[in-house]
Amino acid sequence: MAAAAELGSLSAGVRTMFFMLTPNESAFEKVEDVPQYVQQATPFFVGLMVLELVVGVLKTGGSVVPLGDGLTSISAGMISRLPLLVMRGCELTAYMYVWDRYCLVELPWDSAWTWWFTFLGVDFCYYWVHRFAHEVSIIWAAHQVHHSSEYYNLTTALRQSLTQQFTSWIFYLPLALVAPPAIFAVHIQLNLLYQFWIHTELIRDLGPLEWVFNTPKHHRVHHGRNLYCIDKNYGGILIIWDRLFGTFALESDKVVYGLVFPIKTFEILYVQLHYYLYLWRRSNTYKTISNKLSTFVKGPSWKPGKARLGDHIDNPKVTGQEVPHSPSWSLPLQVYVVIHFLLVLRTYHDLFENKMMLSQLTVLGMTVYILLTLTALGYIIDQRPTAAVLETLRCVVMVTMQRYSYMTPLLPSLAVATEAFVSLSLLYWALQSFSQLLNIKKKAV
Repeated sequence: MAAAAELGSLSAGVRTMFFMLTPNESAFEKVEDVPQYVQQATPFFVGLMVLELVVGVLKTGGSVVPLGDGLTSISAGMISRLPLLVMRGCELTAYMYVWDRYCLVELPWDSAWTWWFTFLGVDFCYYWVHRFAHEVSIIWAAHQVHHSSEYYNLTTALRQSLTQQFTSWIFYLPLALVAPPAIFAVHIQLNLLYQFWIHTELIRDLGPLEWVFNTPKHHRVHHGRNLYCIDKNYGGILIIWDRLFGTFALESDKVVYGLVFPIKTFEILYVQLHYYLYLWRRSNTYKTISNKLSTFVKGPSWKPGKARLGDHIDNPKVTGQEVPHSPSWSLPLQVYVVIHFLLVLRTYHDLFENKMMLSQLTVLGMTVYILLTLTALGYIIDQRPTAAVLETLRCVVMVTMQRYSYMTPLLPSLAVATEAFVSLSLLYWALQSFSQLLNIKKKAV
């Protein structure tokens, strides 16, 4: 019986990733009863990413996921969930508020018609969330995170924004007038999970399914910076909205991925926040209030005298010969970064597992440590001159966390080895920092 239950759970998990759950098994009366589908999907994320790695090596003879880029994408996914430590998701919170006060028609939660209507409603609203995220600069400042990778693989799906949820909730509010929050809570998660598997180059064409569903082929276009790709294929699960509203494009020329102006860094806070600073500086170059405001509410390509969405005259020409940013770094350094990334991943997991039992000060401290670690590792990957100093500071914090049992090893049997590794890390980077300081003094003399 236990084996049968485990098999059933595995089957349900796999089907969740591909929007193959039935209304009977995913309709709930109360929001509290809705499973945390996204959180439960972590093993499937890992499994599919490993599968993509293996198949990629067999098909191409090399890795389809460069280490630095993959770790940056996963780091962005980690950061995007940090607000959930102190609040429920903005989309669901706002939705429940409108439902409780302004509901016009209360559709029955246990009806298959309600389930399918909500699926269409969520996917339709997502299309407009996504489209506005490309057409309004201040929202694009959040969404550009997802497009910042110059590679296209399953880790790219995890490259999410810390701030986008603070605007996306607006677009789902009309649905809250009729569709029960629990059914919405199901579909907002299933819609997100479906979009994970379409971030791959290994699946080329799905035949007739391409007419109705968003697929890897369609979504590759969306991630391209080729002129024919820009602002196309916004759909979540369905591609029909793009066909209806004139934003559909077929994959033709080789897709070159990433932002029109690549940022060429793996420093995670810069990846998340740089475009806000860019908009602020750009708005300050204009004298009139109208132009200053237009910088934030019109399209990213807008300039005074141009249409709302601007044009792409100033875009760098895409030739198909572009080489993605991938700095060369030594194998020992790669091993070091991977080990410390796994350690912070364990801390991240423990934080979310035990957040209800931890004090607010402890949650804040662990959050700062996670951000510091992901930032420092990005500095190492980028090989910045200040990486040694920042990593020394981080190792001091890590030793302190170990001392007060706020950091656990990957496995209990590795506790002593982990402590030794952390101490050696601190010693190494302290010596590196000291060496850099001596070199600076010598140059000064």
